[in-house]
Amino acid sequence: MRSRNIALIATVPLLLALWYVAPAPAQQSGAAKASTTAPSAARDLSGIWLLTTGARIRSLSKQTPPMTPLGQEMFNANKPGFGPRAVPGGNDPIGHCDPPGLPRSLMSERPIQFVQVAGKMLQFLESYHTWRDIWTDGRALPRDPDPRWYGYSVGKWQGDIFVVDSIGFDKRSWVDSLGDPHSEAMHLREQYRRLDHDTLERTITLEDSAIYTKPWVSDRQVLKLQPQEGLDEDFCVGSEEESFNQRLRNPAAGK
Repeated sequence: MRSRNIALIATVPLLLALWYVAPAPAQQSGAAKASTTAPSAARDLSGIWLLTTGARIRSLSKQTPPMTPLGQEMFNANKPGFGPRAVPGGNDPIGHCDPPGLPRSLMSERPIQFVQVAGKMLQFLESYHTWRDIWTDGRALPRDPDPRWYGYSVGKWQGDIFVVDSIGFDKRSWVDSLGDPHSEAMHLREQYRRLDHDTLERTITLEDSAIYTKPWVSDRQVLKLQPQEGLDEDFCVGSEEESFNQRLRNPAAGK
């Protein structure tokens, strides 16, 4: 009997030790699972980015695709205030504080911030101080969307490339500051790839068979990470824009 008691007493500390140690494998398994599902650095676009001087252009590429008769008609009707077709005053929509839309806002000389949250990527454009939703929850693009200035956008990762597809654009916006048009059927595809900590590569493909006879693929664009903590307030204020028209635009146009 005495030997049995001694064996039992000797066993109790061992059982207690096993009881405290047992949960450890489950905790390690959870940590391992979290580490495999967390986004890698290549899949993290967070931060404020600026199109670099070398890649900064006012149009998607140096060569515009041939236009359809409708596209040419719309192009001729657009009177930009910049470039070889510049007209004093002009009829650029932003002259009345209309939103620049896409892809024009992406070509701005102002920075863009990416914020990754559950279910979507937020793109904060300093130009016009505008938030853009890029849904990443697996939803499909709407089949018959009502036109919007910035369209409807969904995104997904393909390897280390973040691909964004957008449709449903208001045709009143211009593709760029040169007056290149688009229709409500325009389809944009953006591809982002983080080359290193400070460098983001982007290409944009525009498809709009009502306006262009073939897809319009942008030049390679490079954005650099900025050290700033936030974006400046850059609203287009109607009263200020009208004052600018009265003081400068209208006199320059002989009005």
